[in-house]
Amino acid sequence: MRAGVVVAAHPGVEDLAVRAEELGLHSFWVNDTPMVHGDPFVALSLCAKATRRIRLGIGVTSPALRSAPAAASGFASLNALAPGRIICGVGTGNTARRTLGMPPTTVATLEQFTAALQDLCAGRPTAYREGDRARDIRFLHTGAQVNTTDPIEFVVAALGPKAAAVAGRRGAGLISFGLLDPVAWHRLHDARRQAVHGTSRDPDSHENSCENSYVVTSIHLLDENGDPHGDAARDATGHLVLSLLDFAADTPAVAEQLGPDERAAVRALLDRRGTTATAPDRYTKLYPGYLGRIAAQDRDLVLPSLMNTLALVGTRDAVLNRMTALEQAGIGELLIQPVIDPPAEMAQLAELLA
Repeated sequence: MRAGVVVAAHPGVEDLAVRAEELGLHSFWVNDTPMVHGDPFVALSLCAKATRRIRLGIGVTSPALRSAPAAASGFASLNALAPGRIICGVGTGNTARRTLGMPPTTVATLEQFTAALQDLCAGRPTAYREGDRARDIRFLHTGAQVNTTDPIEFVVAALGPKAAAVAGRRGAGLISFGLLDPVAWHRLHDARRQAVHGTSRDPDSHENSCENSYVVTSIHLLDENGDPHGDAARDATGHLVLSLLDFAADTPAVAEQLGPDERAAVRALLDRRGTTATAPDRYTKLYPGYLGRIAAQDRDLVLPSLMNTLALVGTRDAVLNRMTALEQAGIGELLIQPVIDPPAEMAQLAELLA
């Protein structure tokens, strides 16, 4: 199994990319969450100039955030800086849109956006529409400023079969956040393979293989007597757990699917943030500090059940066993999202998979 890292855009991010490359990690990703984190294209431009081998991904952008021409320009420009090393992650904007108080886009719009990006980034024309006006567009100047020759890898963010089917129809990979259930991954791969049939794509091609499937998580290793639910473990995984609780607090239908303890944690989070699940401005209270290190007073919200669901916590052997199960379920690459000590956590990941 390959390994990589996902971080938020910030000054000095290129130093982390250099260190990830030195450690032999396969990929380095930056989140695309406007109004929460810095700009991923700026961050990856710095990383592209500072590195030589590591693949560079944006995870993930969305048609609800960027137009296809603007996004294609960004990715093709990155591809000029790091030819053949760019990964374009696309999704409905589930989190990035909710941090703006807006709903995510539809799967149909996601597919149209993905197809347009694939065409434009390969130098082909594509249909572009604004309201009732539609035009064919393409890059008018290629060369030094944009690279449409070297391939860009495309991956679709998926938790369910509809988005996985988009990946199949578009010949794209899959990326999922905190999905550590091997059975769920088998279902995603099945949905992607089934969607390939009826298209001109080869179901056995590299684009439709499991090699380009990514899962985002965190790892916290314990010694034989370590506490799997202690403060250190909660701090290392809390950003993932709080992200799920934020989502559930913002989306009552999601909260209803949780167990009683988890629903109680959602209610406690809402009370603690001074908002409600129906308040029009709840997003302004729920998402500050999103995917950052959690506050000590929020450790009690990091429930063991959610830690186990979203992250890999345990002894070295226990974590390796879970990783083996994920690899057997078709995961090609494990991405960690470190928030405590990113250089140390990246080194631990590299050593774990050595």
